[in-house]
Amino acid sequence: QHLEEFLIENWGQTELGKTFTVFQEDGELTGQQYPTDTGEIDILAVSKDNKRLLVIELKRGRASDKVVGQILRYMGYVRDEVAEPDQEVEGMIIALEDDKRLRRAITMVPCISFFRYEVNFKLVKS
Repeated sequence: QHLEEFLIENWGQTELGKTFTVFQEDGELTGQQYPTDTGEIDILAVSKDNKRLLVIELKRGRASDKVVGQILRYMGYVRDEVAEPDQEVEGMIIALEDDKRLRRAITMVPCISFFRYEVNFKLVKS
């Protein structure tokens, strides 16, 4: 949840913010914990040119290949229920670490990408 909140609050300062905005409906931010009939999408975003929808699944530690099935379900929902006919649907998994099983699985699904996050923490004496 902390990772999700951080991403939403700092969206414009991330690499994602250069290309995507968090999904909105009727001017209201609805892309955080977006409800589907198979669970809630952590973050749903749309490209600034409105041609792509991005389903983002966040994992706090190591992501396994099980997340591929999960994100594919969400992507299927978005394609069927949210996307316009000309919009593409992509997926992104963000986690602290991946493993060989996950890497092998996503090589077969080119519309899903994986990114690792890093946490930097510093104490400064005042």
